[in-house]
Amino acid sequence: MEPEEQPVDFIQPVSWADALAAKAAMPTALPVAGGTDVMVELNFDARRPEALLDLTRITELTDWDTGTDAHTHAGTGTHAGTATHAGTHADAGTGTHPGTGTHAGTGTHAGTTAGSGNGRIRLGAAVTYSQVIDELGEQLPGLAMAARTVGSPQIRNRGTVGGNLGAASPAGDCHPPLLAAGAEIEVASVRGTRIIPVADFYTGVKRNALQPDELIRAILVKPPTGPQQFSKIGTRNAMVIAVAAFSLALHPDTRTVGTGIGSAAPTPRRAREAGVFLASALDEAGLWESRADLPPAITGEFARLVRQEAEPTDDVRGTAAYRLHALGVMAARTLTWAWRDYRRTGSAAGRG
Repeated sequence: MEPEEQPVDFIQPVSWADALAAKAAMPTALPVAGGTDVMVELNFDARRPEALLDLTRITELTDWDTGTDAHTHAGTGTHAGTATHAGTHADAGTGTHPGTGTHAGTGTHAGTTAGSGNGRIRLGAAVTYSQVIDELGEQLPGLAMAARTVGSPQIRNRGTVGGNLGAASPAGDCHPPLLAAGAEIEVASVRGTRIIPVADFYTGVKRNALQPDELIRAILVKPPTGPQQFSKIGTRNAMVIAVAAFSLALHPDTRTVGTGIGSAAPTPRRAREAGVFLASALDEAGLWESRADLPPAITGEFARLVRQEAEPTDDVRGTAAYRLHALGVMAARTLTWAWRDYRRTGSAAGRG
């Protein structure tokens, strides 16, 4: 005789204060917004929480703003973005194409005006992938590129950036561009609010830095002053979990380079040494100012360092060796694409 399943309580607060109070009263309650990860785990009996904390009625979590005006944006449009490209672009840099990849790019000029008040765009935790694509493609091109590769139109309309963060999967598509952009995570409890740098948010495989009584409230991202790129490799062209992913952001205002590695380590992580090397090499060669051709030696060393900083394992989607090769190719390609955009416009253009 099979054991009787325990019932799951369902808590549905209508305000943020109520949500924090409910989480404090029952820290084991599992937050759910889009439900695209949680419901799969429930359906397959991979998780049986004591309670579900439904956040869908808290409208402030679906808003975003630039900090410069009172406008908020709560829309959940159905536009799924442009098709991804599996291609073998002639300008794809060194190395050979490692398989069936996707490139999300149709990012456009992001400028430097959005969020000029506090320098950041504030995304509510329940902002969906479709909102990012439709409403923030210009302001946050790297994140929009990644959002275009997520699941199906239905998943993009339901899934949220905060949910992706909370799940903390090494293969989550939002993590690499948020790492490359230097995002910060605003979390809160009845005890108060704190800000966690995104690089410190991931503490282990599918584990994050939230305390038991805390909820993710918002994601803070500074709009880019240079190009951003995102590339993802999978076993097919769409509706696929990443075998490996990589994101790159050039920050000419600070002469720094942001990076993000996905699905090739126990947690999402930056390729810190690779970013420091590239920023220094561009500075020493005067390339930030001249925007001259990028020497192949710089591209090759950057790709090597990215591979060196990964820590992949073998699994059903790919081997560790394959992931390392793919990361090197994606690092070279994203750098080639970003540098081409920087030379052409000096702006935060994505790959068109």
